[in-house]
Amino acid sequence: MYSFLTYTSPIWYYRHYGSAAKKIYSTRFLQSAVLAGKIKEDHSYQSDAARHSDLIYQALNRGLISDMSELDEGTEHKEVEAPADNYRFVRKYFPAKWVGYVLLMRLLKGVNPFAEVSAFFKTRKIDRESLLVDKPEQHDFLTAPMREDLANAKVSVIIPTLNRYTYLRDVFSDLEKQTHKHFEVLVCDQSEPFDASCYEGWSFEMHVIRQEEKALWKARNACLAKATGDLILLFDDDSRVDSDWISNHIRCLSYFNADISAGVTDTIVGHGLSKKESSFHYSDVFDTGNALVKRQVFEQVGLFDRQFEKQRMGDGEFGLRAYLGGFPSISNPYAKRIHLKVETGGLRHFGSWDAFRPKNLFSPRPVPSVLYLSRRYFGSYASFMLILNSLSSSVIPYKYKKDRRLKMLSPIFLLLLLPILSIQVFRSWKLSGIMLRQGPKIEMPKPKHEAAAHQF
Repeated sequence: MYSFLTYTSPIWYYRHYGSAAKKIYSTRFLQSAVLAGKIKEDHSYQSDAARHSDLIYQALNRGLISDMSELDEGTEHKEVEAPADNYRFVRKYFPAKWVGYVLLMRLLKGVNPFAEVSAFFKTRKIDRESLLVDKPEQHDFLTAPMREDLANAKVSVIIPTLNRYTYLRDVFSDLEKQTHKHFEVLVCDQSEPFDASCYEGWSFEMHVIRQEEKALWKARNACLAKATGDLILLFDDDSRVDSDWISNHIRCLSYFNADISAGVTDTIVGHGLSKKESSFHYSDVFDTGNALVKRQVFEQVGLFDRQFEKQRMGDGEFGLRAYLGGFPSISNPYAKRIHLKVETGGLRHFGSWDAFRPKNLFSPRPVPSVLYLSRRYFGSYASFMLILNSLSSSVIPYKYKKDRRLKMLSPIFLLLLLPILSIQVFRSWKLSGIMLRQGPKIEMPKPKHEAAAHQF
């Protein structure tokens, strides 16, 4: 049934649930959650697979987290093509406009029109159910004892930087105040001119790598190659954090027996944290500006893919690759950063604010790396749906993307700009195809002892 999410959520991580990835919910866990009233079992589905998938979808969206150390093998449910189950699912969890949109896309795809239209009308009386949780599951997160090996672990804080010395000093000031003191900071500096004074006078262990090429993923990989910590903390050069930031990241790994703690981000430009972001849940995003990762994750799935150089979604691709490797991440509301989103320097040096809003009129839309990721992991049809779903909203400037009035007008803008948009999309598709033919550029990290032996 999750294949039906191709129309609503084309590149959602958990569309891959139960494939190459380790299962994060056992049947036993889901049934316990049903008995506890945390999720509801829907017996109106025709197939066991659909009923099981519905439970998983509820659990993911309601922030249920299982103990990964106690997973059983669960029960395999053979997926059965049942159109009514698919439409039931969409009607339950998505706005009404999506149901008609899905039907249209299915018919255009050439499926059996009688089965689809019949399923559409059979499920018309099903009401939408809210997945929002007013009272998130309570955890004794801050008071639970921390595993000793993690409490004493060395952390390698990795920061790529480009022409942001003023903000970088604030970053160092916040790091100096951390309650967890056993850490090193590795900075890959691509700035011109280079200012060595920025790195002087700090009390923590500091290592600076000079890099002439302006390349973000090369910079992060260079720091990873030199890191000696068992825990890798990915950070940005234009962020601010509280003094318990590192310790709360480590606490997340300990409390949930996890391998990745995905910190949350509030922005000056943005809108604050949502209800979902304010509670623990399995994360479906990976932000290299705020994430703590066990070294073993990189050792198993590799470093960052340099196909994303000077483009976007390199962090999202790593997060998806980690998930498929059996390392789902926990979204951690206690490890928050303020992302200043500085106008100059950093990734702003290379282009637009986000993946679907190019800086120049005839630049590819979306950024080709977005289609490289979606085509590689989800296929061409899902990538086409991603474009179709995102194109209308992408004509609204980034700073106005939350403006509801402009959202209502975006279809009109889309029609007016369609000739230009078509050229942009065609260019992006062509360039992503070249990237796919070249293949991923993923290196494996050196063992820890080698990194220590060759450090600086």
